[in-house]
Amino acid sequence: MSRLGNLSHRLHRGELSLDVVGKRRVWYGVSIVITIIAVVGLAINGLNKGIDFSGGAVFTTPKVSVSTTQAENDTKDLLSGPHDVIAQKLGTGGMRIQVSGIDNDTAMSVRGGLAKDLGVAPDSISPQVVGPSWGQQVSQKAELGLVIFMILVVIYLAIAFEWRMAVAALIALIHDLTITVGVYALVGFEVTPGTVIGLLTILGYSLYDTVVVFDGLKETTKGITNQTRYTYTELANRSLNMTLVRSINTSVVALLPVAALLFIGGGLLGAGMLNDIALALFVGLTAGAYSSIFIATPLVASFKEATPEMKALAKRVRTKRAKAEREGVDLDAQDTEREQAEDGDDEPAGAGAGSASGIGGQRRQPSSRNRGRGRASGKRR
Repeated sequence: MSRLGNLSHRLHRGELSLDVVGKRRVWYGVSIVITIIAVVGLAINGLNKGIDFSGGAVFTTPKVSVSTTQAENDTKDLLSGPHDVIAQKLGTGGMRIQVSGIDNDTAMSVRGGLAKDLGVAPDSISPQVVGPSWGQQVSQKAELGLVIFMILVVIYLAIAFEWRMAVAALIALIHDLTITVGVYALVGFEVTPGTVIGLLTILGYSLYDTVVVFDGLKETTKGITNQTRYTYTELANRSLNMTLVRSINTSVVALLPVAALLFIGGGLLGAGMLNDIALALFVGLTAGAYSSIFIATPLVASFKEATPEMKALAKRVRTKRAKAEREGVDLDAQDTEREQAEDGDDEPAGAGAGSASGIGGQRRQPSSRNRGRGRASGKRR
């Protein structure tokens, strides 16, 4: 078995436990700091909106020998007033020159000047003009789609699990979205429709990871008030450890092709248009993996521990442990002996984890072949 596989097995069996939920205040603090940095960056720098949102023109040229820097400078010389100009090389040898905030008449004038500076025919330069009203419609539809997505997520999780998990998942999604948008503001990457697609995609990935963790949490804590061995936080941490390696593996596999797009395609090869969606995916997937593990489940534990039922359970657990400590009883050894007496190594029904602790609130009864062994009637006395 590989080292990672052995780690996963030990986490699943409870032989190794990382206290993620118990140290939730640390993760809350880390997230708050990162979120504040993202919000401050957004407030100071703002978003560098592409022409699809702010309006402008895109000029596509045939194969030319000038550099992107020279093309940007030549284009700026043709404009009056401040305009953002971005030139990118295309695979055909041509160039894509983007100019913000100009209308159709200005675009025609710029096309003629560019043709002269680049030494090509005016008809060979293809202009595409986007009005600011169209960009505003795109922004409004993107925001509406995001709001509808959030509402549907909350409704689904509230029905499939419970409202506390729905609220925790919503906070985690907002956390991922804020960080991703903040990174865009800090690095100054252009926001395009591809960026919006990337944002919606990473929210789906983040939600998937969260649902996987919540499903295990729901099974593990089923019938939790019927036992006095563990608190909700401890069982939540046990459940999280069971799915930890799976969540990490899923996120790493998803990040590898995205990293190739961002660092190799957009960085080394200079395909700048790939950055629009690749950065959103890379930052969002990373933040989503973090929030699913370190934010969503700890938040659920915080919400649940505040309920009267979980407070009463925690009190009973503390009382039992204090009594065991006074009497010198080893509860772990006691659970192990009880486990060995109950039908071999099979795990109890319910959570599929924590077989020595009755996690899930239901301890499976011994099988019929073991009942009454050595007794004529098979009945317990």
